[in-house]
Amino acid sequence: MNLDQFYNKAYLWILDHGPSFLLGIVVLLAGLWLINVLSRWMSTHMHRKEIDPSLTPFLLSLTITVLRVLLIIAAMQIIGIQMTVFAALIGAIGVAAGLALSGTLQNFASGVLILLLKPFKVGDNIIAQNQEGTVAAIKIFYTVVKTFDNRTVVIPNSKLSNEVIINISSSGKRRLDIEMKFSNAIDFMSVKDLINKVLEGSQNILATPERRIGISSIESDGYKVMLNVWINAHGFIDTKMAIQEKLLENMKTSGLKLPGL
Repeated sequence: MNLDQFYNKAYLWILDHGPSFLLGIVVLLAGLWLINVLSRWMSTHMHRKEIDPSLTPFLLSLTITVLRVLLIIAAMQIIGIQMTVFAALIGAIGVAAGLALSGTLQNFASGVLILLLKPFKVGDNIIAQNQEGTVAAIKIFYTVVKTFDNRTVVIPNSKLSNEVIINISSSGKRRLDIEMKFSNAIDFMSVKDLINKVLEGSQNILATPERRIGISSIESDGYKVMLNVWINAHGFIDTKMAIQEKLLENMKTSGLKLPGL
């Protein structure tokens, strides 16, 4: 092949493929510009919607990567590069990866849902998987719970999104129930006055909803008194122990003894 033939073939190739090649380049550059604009818009929108900071970079990165891959494939199609084999290869790799990482992908999808729907947040006290504690961190694949006895529990997010979670601090307050039994010889109004005196001296009792003190059951050898008070969710156990200790101390001082004491 001499130089003239080479130039002729190159000229014919440019005539045949040049417009589509240029169009593909233009589409690629314009698409990259639009993706950058979309990225800035998404970042601003997510910030306004107060989406979890740990989820925002991941969603942006995933969206931009997917759009860029689709843009490159579209540009290659416009240029004239056959994508049949390439698409089949990507599909086969995707199926194999999905089967191998099915559990991981479940945790990932559950983590995204937790961060978006927010059934609980960092700092909440929850009961999940027979564990009670404070949420220390929410990751894409797992959640870290610090139990009240200082154990660190790592729970896969798929367990949290598919099973029951009890959020015991989301409303900010909890009801404390204490039941005590007295003999029939002890006057109920004396018991009620003593309980009210103890509660009025406690700074951790919430004014609303109002507390309730009443007889929960009557038995042949006595009766049971139920106490319902509302306290802050955080510090629930400490407040419960303090109130019970004060009740027991005041009852012994006043002579209102519980059975067996």
